[in-house]
Amino acid sequence: MVLRVFRPGISPSLQKIDMSYQVIARKFRPQTFDDIVGQEHVTTTLKNSIASGRAGHAFLFTGIRGVGKTTAARVLAKALNCVNGPTVSPCNVCDACREITAGNSLDVKEIDGASNRGIDSIRELREGVAFAATRDRNKIYIIDEVHMLTREAFNALLKTLEEPPGHVIFIFATTENHKVPATILSRCQCYDFRRISLSQIAANLGRLAAKENIVISATALSWIAEAGDGSMRDAQSIFDQIISYAGQNISDEEVEDILGLSDRKYLYRLSEAVLARNASDCLSILEEAYLAGVDMKHFYAMLLKHFRNLLLVKIAADGSSSFDIAPEQVEKLKIQTNNTTRETLQRYLEILLDEADNLRRSQEVRMKIEAVLVRMAYLAPVLPVGEILATLESLEQKIRAGSPAAQGGTDAGPVAAKQPSEYPQTGGAEDDSGSTPQKVAETEARRPAERFGPEDDLKKFVKKENPRLGAKIDAAEVLQLENGCLTLGFPQGYIFLDNLLEKQQKEELERIAGLYYSQKVSLKIITIEAPKANSNGNGRSARPNNLADLKREAVNSPHFQKVLAEFDGAELVEIKPITDKNNRG
Repeated sequence: MVLRVFRPGISPSLQKIDMSYQVIARKFRPQTFDDIVGQEHVTTTLKNSIASGRAGHAFLFTGIRGVGKTTAARVLAKALNCVNGPTVSPCNVCDACREITAGNSLDVKEIDGASNRGIDSIRELREGVAFAATRDRNKIYIIDEVHMLTREAFNALLKTLEEPPGHVIFIFATTENHKVPATILSRCQCYDFRRISLSQIAANLGRLAAKENIVISATALSWIAEAGDGSMRDAQSIFDQIISYAGQNISDEEVEDILGLSDRKYLYRLSEAVLARNASDCLSILEEAYLAGVDMKHFYAMLLKHFRNLLLVKIAADGSSSFDIAPEQVEKLKIQTNNTTRETLQRYLEILLDEADNLRRSQEVRMKIEAVLVRMAYLAPVLPVGEILATLESLEQKIRAGSPAAQGGTDAGPVAAKQPSEYPQTGGAEDDSGSTPQKVAETEARRPAERFGPEDDLKKFVKKENPRLGAKIDAAEVLQLENGCLTLGFPQGYIFLDNLLEKQQKEELERIAGLYYSQKVSLKIITIEAPKANSNGNGRSARPNNLADLKREAVNSPHFQKVLAEFDGAELVEIKPITDKNNRG
């Protein structure tokens, strides 16, 4: 369309304004079910219902903005009214398809629920329902933002919606389905449109860029997709804006300028300083960002999301792409989380979340952020509860075994690692204590096995290579290394025994042991019997009477787990065995 504006004193050539340009969201609007991105669960169901002749008379499409609700409604209308239809693939060339695409079909009426929300508008609709379609097969009403209708309008629509004439079909679209009365929902087939993933949006923008001969990097497309926040239309609108700013050749720096991503560099530096526990650097970086004109409230929201991404990457590892984190960010985040624990990152995120409401109400946002960063920087690393319990249990085992370290003996210094040739081989050769591998196997079920090999050095080596795994094997007894098979003994009921028997943990321990012994090592894990508990005189064992057993029983108690879940910050402080005297008291 060309618009001519006649104004005195203006050259006729300047009075001709070209109004034919269409934004990308309209120019490349999907025209078939297969073109709709990210809603396969909806399009597949609709196509199957049309192909089987089981299309309903009322549909409700719900979801956030820009995910294809109205587009799907138009495609459904074309599929039902196409001259070749009903068909799952409308031709888009017949009069019915072209008029529906242009929005001027007499038999497909699009109604804005926000501006036609009263009972009078619904009365007019009910009167029109009684008349047959002008030309096409069905008379279709598409009501957008249907939740805006008044209660009276919904009530007036109920009877018609439940039993409409055979030629009438209703398609409702809304972003707030919880505002639609249950009486309306029960009369419709409801379809939930999901947020579109970052990768799907980026791929779609890449195809559009190729059609428009626009040069842009995959990284920039992922940034635009991330800014769309699950909405295809939002991402396409941002893409249009960037094209207007940068032209046909778009650089990453120009996309950063438009989206305000230049502030992201401060996030990585800040998280690095927090993880390094360097409060001085935290304050310096925040000062630099403040002087650069970064909005502090927006920056805090970005910081919160950044630490959320750090935690997700730490937990999900290679599966972190499913959380819509850009691939180039994932690698940077992995590097930062290498030397920290999940518990520490979770504690950082909890601190940021706890202070979010206070910061929104604060008049001194910068000072509040400074206080939060200093608190995070001075927070001691949080160790997993399992590692702490494993260390305590290991100490308890050493005390019960009467080790020299527990009895105050002198430290003989690190034990030199023996070569494989120094270990007993099959054939009955005895070590200095007079025990053979066969004797060890015979006595392992009767008493704790005697230590075999450079146990302390092996444990130190494992702890150096993998601190978490090292803590879990701290209670182990190195029993034997024979023909590349390393035998470790653990107390019966050891809290991490099942975890160590898992394939991944076992393979990792075999790998580290192989490095230590300079040969390929296979691992065998057995249990050894702990000292028998005192009997109560009638043949039954008394309750656990040592710290490790009591602690294990208390931690594994369902009542204790329920207390931890119910009360935030609850922790195990002291364990007291129940005695007859306590019961009487």
